[in-house]
Amino acid sequence: MSTESSSAVAAQKRKGLRVAFAVSIGFTVAVYAGAIVPFLGPLFAAQFLLGSSRPMPLGKTIGAVMVILIAGMAMMVLTNVLGDRPAPFLLILGLTYFVCFAAQSTGKGGPAIFLVLVVSIIVPLLGILNEELANSILSHLVAGVLSGAVLMWLAHAVFPEPFSEEIKAVAIDERPPALPRALANTVILMGSVVICLTSDNLTAAVVIPITVASLLGQLDVAASARAAIGLVLVNFLGGVLASIAYAALSLRPNLLSIFFIVLVVVLLIGGRAAGRSKEARMFAGALTIFLILFGLGVSPLPGSAAESFASRMVYVAAALIYALLLSAIVWPWTERKKAAAPAALEP
Repeated sequence: MSTESSSAVAAQKRKGLRVAFAVSIGFTVAVYAGAIVPFLGPLFAAQFLLGSSRPMPLGKTIGAVMVILIAGMAMMVLTNVLGDRPAPFLLILGLTYFVCFAAQSTGKGGPAIFLVLVVSIIVPLLGILNEELANSILSHLVAGVLSGAVLMWLAHAVFPEPFSEEIKAVAIDERPPALPRALANTVILMGSVVICLTSDNLTAAVVIPITVASLLGQLDVAASARAAIGLVLVNFLGGVLASIAYAALSLRPNLLSIFFIVLVVVLLIGGRAAGRSKEARMFAGALTIFLILFGLGVSPLPGSAAESFASRMVYVAAALIYALLLSAIVWPWTERKKAAAPAALEP
């Protein structure tokens, strides 16, 4: 093994250890504190840590936190003002998703764009479908974002990156915004949001649009139908691991069990998500699904009992198949429109 490859493996191990440490500590503390959505802080921390091998500079960290918080406040205001008026509410929500997908298509923005997308899904849904959380969701969001940032810095303090080692930054593939693709993704995601809004089981239905948004951000790496199916299976692995973890927790339900269960699972998934390969994004998606499903399983939210866990697994599988099929139908149309545009400009 060459020096360069061994250095890359060591860097991947350190990043994977940081993710496992931050997520397991954050998740356990959130459950101990009685957090309604215990996966928020660990999810934010994981995204921050997977975005770079170096800790985000303080200014950039504050900026990312502010962007997420502003998005959360904007979604809360939108929900309070237009929540009972479906047409303008869905229109503005769709515009928000479109902007996020367009920003993602440029290859810039890092994990903050996906986190804004998650916030723009969770806040309106919880605000409309759960009256108990309608007035407090913003405080839960603030706690989640701040704890995620603290966990990121704590993980880097425990597992620091050697300053003597030169780490090559992964080149960012900057592209012009793919507006037709962003519009197609918006339509697909909005369909899942409407499904969620018409469901009486919030804790089960909320995983649908988040799973769809996560998969749509990964499908660009799938160069073939076989690769796309493999991507779906890897994401579903996150749900399977959440089911196994919940079953293991039911045998000995205590905080120590939660810590070790999350630690083992995140070491398994997070180590792969910390790599520099294209497959890393898939395992990051599987980690997201695991955290949400397992978090809802131990959450004090109504409907989070064991009997609803199977329902959430069905929703995850349905969301993955829905996103894959709709993208296979809608995406080729956007490619045809893109190809036709230059032809229309020819004399």
